[in-house]
Amino acid sequence: MELRIAGAPISWGVCEVPGWGFQLPAGRVLGEMHSLGLAATEFGPVGYLPDDPAGLLAAHGLRAVGGFVPAVLHEPGHDPRPEVGAVATRYAAAGADTVVLAADTGRQGYDARPQLDTAGWATLLSNLDGAAAAVTAAGLTPTLHPHVGTMVETADDVERVLAGCAVPLCLDTGHLTVGGADPAGIAAEHPGRVAHVHLKDVDAGLAARVRGGDVSYTEAVRAGMFRPLGKGDVDIAGIVRSLDAAGYDGWFVLEQDVVLTGPDADPLPDVAASVEYLRSL
Repeated sequence: MELRIAGAPISWGVCEVPGWGFQLPAGRVLGEMHSLGLAATEFGPVGYLPDDPAGLLAAHGLRAVGGFVPAVLHEPGHDPRPEVGAVATRYAAAGADTVVLAADTGRQGYDARPQLDTAGWATLLSNLDGAAAAVTAAGLTPTLHPHVGTMVETADDVERVLAGCAVPLCLDTGHLTVGGADPAGIAAEHPGRVAHVHLKDVDAGLAARVRGGDVSYTEAVRAGMFRPLGKGDVDIAGIVRSLDAAGYDGWFVLEQDVVLTGPDADPLPDVAASVEYLRSL
């Protein structure tokens, strides 16, 4: 497992959402990943790492995993394949192996989303298959990331994807929990569909308030909804062991979405706690 633990810039507060919070420089983030003994990293938002990041990553003893790619999949007449294919080609050139697609709403942020009718779902699933094919053509593994504030968020949404297409999942233990799905159940019942894993722990009380509409997703993240592994309410140990027993051999990416208020913020202790917990398993 040691060689399969990767990091992600979002654990250092680096996010694609405008105005999310203070953005730490890549040199510091990659250096701290290296100090924790992580093997690899996801790319983070477009432009956070250079188009050819191989030298920068090698200087910090890291390799590229892939990254989070929001794509509008539900709009009739919009073809996501050219955009997704271009990103996948760039990722492949950097030595990555995975593209983590998200069904973007086309809006900024993750605090609201439109609802799809039957025709909208048919369009989304068809475009998802097309985007996945573009990733595969570039030699990478496509996955779909159920994510709060996207078109695939809830347990029902996830079931539609599982039943309606063959695209593998990125099992994000945090976003699935906040959306009302059961990541442990998905890991146990559909291990063959899991091709990538984002590990987050969650404060279940705050997650319930997001589902109930009492607080926005962004407000809940600012309040600490995502916790270091082992310090929240998700059965991280059970999920990891279930996947391992089923033969999962992909990455375990440590992701604890945070919002930083300034350059003096120090997310490193929380990430270190997650690394220590995962290694203890």
